[in-house]
Amino acid sequence: MVKVKRYISTNFVKSFLTIFLPFFLIISLVYLVKISALTAKIQITFPEILKLYSYSVPDIMFYTLPLSFIAALANVLIKLSQDNELIALYALGLNANKLLRRLLLLSLLFSILLASISFLAMPLSKQLYKSFKASKKAEAKLNIVPGELGQKFGDYYIYVKEKDKEKDVFNDMVVYNRTDKNNEQFFAAQTGKLNNEETMSSLLLKDGYGYTYSDTKLQQAQYKSLEVFDSVKKNPYQFEDIIGHWKLAATDKKRMHRLLFFTFVSLIPLLALYLVASFTMINPRYQKNRSFTVIFTTSLLLYLIASALEKWGTPLTLIASIFAVLLIGQWLFKKRVSRYF
Repeated sequence: MVKVKRYISTNFVKSFLTIFLPFFLIISLVYLVKISALTAKIQITFPEILKLYSYSVPDIMFYTLPLSFIAALANVLIKLSQDNELIALYALGLNANKLLRRLLLLSLLFSILLASISFLAMPLSKQLYKSFKASKKAEAKLNIVPGELGQKFGDYYIYVKEKDKEKDVFNDMVVYNRTDKNNEQFFAAQTGKLNNEETMSSLLLKDGYGYTYSDTKLQQAQYKSLEVFDSVKKNPYQFEDIIGHWKLAATDKKRMHRLLFFTFVSLIPLLALYLVASFTMINPRYQKNRSFTVIFTTSLLLYLIASALEKWGTPLTLIASIFAVLLIGQWLFKKRVSRYF
């Protein structure tokens, strides 16, 4: 019995890897293209691209594992059927139910893995991804480029003639602000430096003139040092712990639907087991190989249910859907396979 279990498991793993790895690489390329598109908005180095990609790995695995499992299960069972190896096992006294129980443990392990990815890894990776983007966008807002017009620092427009990179100091700066329709401010400085603190950023201007004018008066001031603060408050990305994240599903309808979707997709390896086996554990002399149709139909059916749960589902409909799929799978398996083998 142990050898039979190992034999079936070995065949499944080989089939699974030949399907999963190409799926994973193709979807990884899609995510890498998506990440690369961010370089048009923010400056990202190659190590940072790899870092962002690592945050996307849980998503990639979550969407490739169920499809790979269904395809691998169908392929391994149809291959064992066509090679008459299942018939040989039946002749040794192992019925179809006992053989399928050897794959039940694999299905359970895949479901546990998917649940761990969806409920633990994905919320953390998404938060890390959003936090990284927020920090890079904040840096981009403070990236003042010499010679460019229209650059903003909070509510102020800034022009810098040149930058001394060694001293990290700007030379010949102009700062303009229009507080309302009738009041404007204009500052000029020989040098300036950007101070980037955790909660507030500022420009420290030195040796310059300031002008404030309106319809009725013009005021001029000369200064040795003037600090201009960014009026836009920094809001660091707030991380949620896993328990707190999913607790919000009680009040957040969108998150609750996402929870239902994750739960159903995580159970796909268990739900698909008897459905797929009903049409791939065959007698090759009398039945045709329809593995591609089985893979497509099963995947489409299960993902349609998962999508419906994500849009309109409730905990009750989730439970009803799980039991309905399990009962249909058991009924088809009994009718098409177990009563003959």
